[in-house]
Amino acid sequence: MIRQLVRLALLMLLPFTAASALADPAPAPAPASTSGEPYELVRALQAVQDGIATGDTAAHGRHIALIRQIGEKFLAADASVWSNPQNAQAVVIYLLSGGPPQVVRKLPRDKMNVDERLFNGALAYVEGRQDEARELLKDVKPRTIPSGLGGQVALVQGALFARAEASFAIERLDDARLLLPGTLVEEAALRREILLIGQAEEFDKFEFLTLAYIRHYRNSIYASDFWQRFSTGLTQSSLALDDRRFARIVTLLEQIDRASRLKLYLVIARTAMLRGRLNVTRLAGERALSLSADASAERERAHLFRGASRALADEYDGGLAELKALDRSKLPERDVPLLNATIQLALDVRKPFARAAAAAADKPLATPARVDLASSTATLARAQKQLGELELFTRDRRP
Repeated sequence: MIRQLVRLALLMLLPFTAASALADPAPAPAPASTSGEPYELVRALQAVQDGIATGDTAAHGRHIALIRQIGEKFLAADASVWSNPQNAQAVVIYLLSGGPPQVVRKLPRDKMNVDERLFNGALAYVEGRQDEARELLKDVKPRTIPSGLGGQVALVQGALFARAEASFAIERLDDARLLLPGTLVEEAALRREILLIGQAEEFDKFEFLTLAYIRHYRNSIYASDFWQRFSTGLTQSSLALDDRRFARIVTLLEQIDRASRLKLYLVIARTAMLRGRLNVTRLAGERALSLSADASAERERAHLFRGASRALADEYDGGLAELKALDRSKLPERDVPLLNATIQLALDVRKPFARAAAAAADKPLATPARVDLASSTATLARAQKQLGELELFTRDRRP
């Protein structure tokens, strides 16, 4: 079925490709002629867009021309076609798939057999009227309408409520993924949801969404946006700060290019150090060391984090030596005070214990002074007696 839809889309684009082959530059060709129903045209558009999700770079360019052609076909269509609910719903899908609102506004609105909330809410969303779109679309239940439309609406709801009502947005993004699996809608839902789940610090689901994206959409044209959101969700939360699941973090990061991986490990190490998670600081620092080049600034930072974790934990001498051997000139300015503070803290770790031990040897233990509790005991007894009398007094007067 998908192949048939793609072939239909390609047939519609044939005049464009033929014209470009004959001359350069060429005048814009007339819209391709087809007798397809509006909903069939929109399905063809979705098939091309789904190619974008799987990494078809040619599809990315084709879909822009296809959107324009479909708009022209919509404007030329007889008004009676919009009484068919499938065609009217296709207009909303077209709008949410990148169709220009200027085209949709020219269609005979009074002939559209579609829920007004969906139509007006979609227009408000694409025209940037976010508050109005939220008001119109919030109560729409995506699973109660056809999946092709429901998935699109759920994706929009996830975007509209991401900041104000994160839990609601997550539910709707889950709906989008379930209603339209294997499509650009699911790919976009994964990209949006990964950041929200990271902020909610739900590691199991964070891991699940990441692996789902890798499995199905790692070649997507928008993959870099996913990994940017993944990185933000990972480093601006506590997800990576539990050493018991660090091995799972490593597995996820193996999917990213070396330079990005190195950057993330350094961010994790620094964050863990500032939050006192020394085990994670060391694990991330060692990973960063294995990825960094000799004599690079990244390597010096990796030594800073690993050295700090060693000096402040169970390898005092080796860690302190590692910190003192750092080339300060290669550290970012914001890390220099951190280095100084860490070295000073490491030096102070042993001083108080030595002085305390000497003082304890020279000075006998103090004998605690006796405290006279007679007065306070008498006061407590009087208070207990008065409370008892008050209880009897109030019990006698209860109705």
